[in-house]
Amino acid sequence: MTILILGSGGREHTFAWKISQSPLCNKLFVAPGNSGTAAIAENVAISVTDFEAIKTLVLEHNIDMVVVGPEDPLVQGVHDFFLNDEKLKHVAVIGPEKAAAELEGSKEFAKEFLFRHNIPTAAYQSFNKSNVEDGYAFLETLTAPYVLKADGLAAGKGVLILNDLDEAKAELKAMLVDSKFGAASTKVVIEEFLDGIELSCFVLTDGKNYKVLPTAKDYKRIGEGDTGLNTGGMGAVSPVPFATDEFLEKIETRIVKPTIEGLLKDNLPYKGFVFIGLIKVGDDPMVIEYNVRMGDPETEVVLPRLKNDFVELLQAVANGTLNQIDLEIDVRAATTVMTVSGGYPEAYEKGKEITGLEAIEDSIPFHAGADLKDGKVVTTGGRVLAMTSYGNTYQEAIKKSYQNIEKLHFDKMYYRKDIGFDL
Repeated sequence: MTILILGSGGREHTFAWKISQSPLCNKLFVAPGNSGTAAIAENVAISVTDFEAIKTLVLEHNIDMVVVGPEDPLVQGVHDFFLNDEKLKHVAVIGPEKAAAELEGSKEFAKEFLFRHNIPTAAYQSFNKSNVEDGYAFLETLTAPYVLKADGLAAGKGVLILNDLDEAKAELKAMLVDSKFGAASTKVVIEEFLDGIELSCFVLTDGKNYKVLPTAKDYKRIGEGDTGLNTGGMGAVSPVPFATDEFLEKIETRIVKPTIEGLLKDNLPYKGFVFIGLIKVGDDPMVIEYNVRMGDPETEVVLPRLKNDFVELLQAVANGTLNQIDLEIDVRAATTVMTVSGGYPEAYEKGKEITGLEAIEDSIPFHAGADLKDGKVVTTGGRVLAMTSYGNTYQEAIKKSYQNIEKLHFDKMYYRKDIGFDL
């Protein structure tokens, strides 16, 4: 098969790493890709939302399958674009159709879905510019902290958790009236705060059958001890030590099963990954949010633990035969630590040369915000490189990741030294 991966981050480098190991893939393209994917696939300088350019590429190279990494093309309907084109409709697209991608595209849509299918989640109400006063009144009925979520896609930055009521009201006004997150916050969901520890559950579905992939826990805050601003993720651990068999059983029966059945009932066509953001409240799992693709940096610890031929799995998703495959999971733990540009998640400089990659032993460096320039690997983003390692315990794996990060260098490199601290 000839396969195209859409995206340019650590998640897509991990996809490429896993797909390139399969004898079923004889040619692999990544659009636009990065310095990591360049070593194992052919990068093509195309935007993930330029559907016409993607079509040209697919037809030119007889591409059989498109694996969609990020959410933007899915929410914009890339799968539908293929289905509605005579020349493209035979191509397998891994990722939900537009109607189902609203689970990530709209927080309100996701909350309505959860309530409709009796899936445990926080109480909520949604507001827009015209009823902002009602929003203030609803905030007054809640106890701190207050959770405000921009309804649309805001690149992972549209969720605010505030302890002060007046500040929550001011932020609600900033989002709705002053367009703090642009079009993403024309509608805002206010939720009750759930107190617990978070984890991520990943499910692969062909729309009818599903497989639950290994769980992971990521670390969103820039500062050690989970302090400071939210980022796209500073590291991840898999499996999650507190996710016992009994707890995983609750996740599957109360959340995964009703989610897949709900997609069917609501006629939301889904072939791809469902990423369920969970919180453990007491001994019970509750849903914080849905994403319609794999997480990043969780992919960098989930896929390395998958022993199956990844292309075979994706083919089964496309063909609706996922029930015929048994997942094989590596019993070892996997951890990843993200190195980031100084200043991230606020302003940071790009174009810094990355050295020391050749010295890495017994870890897998997944490139994220990095690319090739004049034969050198340079930084192009905030999150630069994820260092993934295996270990018999997550502590052993983390130690390896840190030992290898010490061999890396780029100007103003930063990373959290406490990944896994709360476990």
